[in-house]
Amino acid sequence: MCAILTYTRKEAEESYFAELLARTASRGPDMSRIMKVKGGWMGFNRLSIMGLNEAGMQPFNLGNNTVICNGELYGFKALRNYLISLGYSFKSDSDCEILLPLYERLGSKMFALLDAEFALVIYDGEKDKFVAARDPIGIRPLYYGYDEDGYILFASEPKNLTGACKEIKPFPPGHYYEDGKFVCYRDMTQVKEVSTDPLESITKNIHDKLVRGIEKRLDADAPVGFLLSGGLDSSLVCGVAAKLMDKPLETFAIGMDIDAIDLKYAREVADYIGSNHHEVIITKEDVIGALEPVIHALGTYDITTIRASIGMYLLCKWIHENTDIKVILTGEISDELFGYKYTDFAPSAEAFQEEAQKRIREIHMYDVLRADRCISVNSLEARVPFGDLDFVNYVMSIDPEKKLNTYGIGKFLLRKAFEEDKVIPHSILMREKAAFSDAVGHSLRDDLMEYADSKYSYAEYEREKKKYTHATPFTKESLLYRDIFEKYYEGQSEMVDDFWMPNKNWKGCNVTDPSARVLSNYGASGV
Repeated sequence: MCAILTYTRKEAEESYFAELLARTASRGPDMSRIMKVKGGWMGFNRLSIMGLNEAGMQPFNLGNNTVICNGELYGFKALRNYLISLGYSFKSDSDCEILLPLYERLGSKMFALLDAEFALVIYDGEKDKFVAARDPIGIRPLYYGYDEDGYILFASEPKNLTGACKEIKPFPPGHYYEDGKFVCYRDMTQVKEVSTDPLESITKNIHDKLVRGIEKRLDADAPVGFLLSGGLDSSLVCGVAAKLMDKPLETFAIGMDIDAIDLKYAREVADYIGSNHHEVIITKEDVIGALEPVIHALGTYDITTIRASIGMYLLCKWIHENTDIKVILTGEISDELFGYKYTDFAPSAEAFQEEAQKRIREIHMYDVLRADRCISVNSLEARVPFGDLDFVNYVMSIDPEKKLNTYGIGKFLLRKAFEEDKVIPHSILMREKAAFSDAVGHSLRDDLMEYADSKYSYAEYEREKKKYTHATPFTKESLLYRDIFEKYYEGQSEMVDDFWMPNKNWKGCNVTDPSARVLSNYGASGV
């Protein structure tokens, strides 16, 4: 990951700007640079992934224009060759150096053409204006806010903006900002035409598009590793990658010391694909000790995001401290597309599709946020193959009747798509889903709830929760998380819409805890 920061106030002090940028130094520990442009300040903290020498350092300049970008542009080499044929030259091997030539030729129309995950700011020197944009899913973070005099700031994380802006907001995915307006250039939740493909064609397309999405994300000049929980999604990413790479994968798993569920399944997959597998064991003390750093890194108070982040954060911390890995592939976004345990209760195909649209629209506040922060705070870069734009676009277009769980097992289409490949053991391919925080060990959730219970009496809980009118805490655990959040992001709770929960309007989903463990269909999950 990298970190970007822009302040559109010309008179801002460089020392103040530098202090704001330094708050996300861990996102880009390799180099840092601040540039004064006519319209304000632009800063960049670099984690070197493509084009590892200093020539790839940003900001990039072309004529009077300047760009900073935290992103990966897939297929950029073909675009660069095309631009060279038009007379452009490049000083580095960085993918992001192609952005200014594209902007020079296409302006803001370029964003809809990018096959990328990105957050960027361009200063157009000729027009003396700033243009900002974010990828359609929001895999790369971007926030904005206004100072007391109305000057806008853009930053990779809200921690860059605390104290500088009264209100911090997530930059909407699939939008660009230009001339004071936010414009939607691509909405991944909108389906232009529902696919009527037969089942065989659907599963072939799912297979081929996911394989391409994984293959794209293996392109890096820095070492690549894989998070392997032993669940379906991360196992498929690892299994496919193992077939594509010419050397053994480096895979990583984490579990509690007393009741780790997924370690044995991760080990089974690792043995099957022949990876160099690493296991990290954590204790109750590790979990409680990580809680505050995790909430500070995340910038959220959401219960399920925090629970699931503890293990991921500690695993990525271990990877950073013990290996030379810089890029991490993960299995996020599959659930939003193919369904959670609770979407088995969807009352209709239309309701299932509406829920998928909602989850994709909001994912930048939940699972994608978790993956970004847990990985980037440990100076690593996250890549999410299930978030490949072509893949997401296709799965969203599949007739939702075919995505309903009428097959006796969730995510049937995804499982069926890889049945013949045998890239992972059949038992893993057909294994019931377990929530990540539960799969690390049921005791993780229980330890957090017990710790929260010890922090407040019932009377204190009833009194203290009333301080918060937006997303009011409804358990001692949620109150504890909110109190810690407010310590670092006071008054910024509206960065998150609300707590992630199953759809309470559906029969069987009116629950008081986000964990799938409380659902009646949990069954063999997490065993």
